[in-house]
Amino acid sequence: MSNNIKEIQEEIVDEFALFDDWMQRYEHMIELGKSLPLIDEKYKTEDNLIMGCQSKVWVHAEMKNEKLIFTADSDAIITKGIIAVLIRSFSNQHPKDIIDADTQFIDEIGLKEHLSPTRANGLVSMIKQLKMYAVAYQTQLN
Repeated sequence: MSNNIKEIQEEIVDEFALFDDWMQRYEHMIELGKSLPLIDEKYKTEDNLIMGCQSKVWVHAEMKNEKLIFTADSDAIITKGIIAVLIRSFSNQHPKDIIDADTQFIDEIGLKEHLSPTRANGLVSMIKQLKMYAVAYQTQLN
């Protein structure tokens, strides 16, 4: 099992490279969405909704042993897959590593170019939100 964000992202890129076409990649994303660590119903609140997403996406973050643990859910199956990919990359990591992480792997798997403009904006909003959580928790650590 990979530990650091870069290794996890490389793993994700390799996984997506196994699929020849985008239909297969979408199916893979849907599968990833099904394995998403689900957010507790009590966190499905307005405060945890990611703004800028066409569909509803809730993200909750909590700190355990100086690492951020993310849980999430979405009412749209593809969006759930997108947030699953991001959470797999960033969850259980130190806030500083999340803040410093680049998201080049998203381009490498070709995700951005295969999303509608509204979904692509949602993706950017999701990344921004996960990093904002990291900044908030990093501040608490200092």
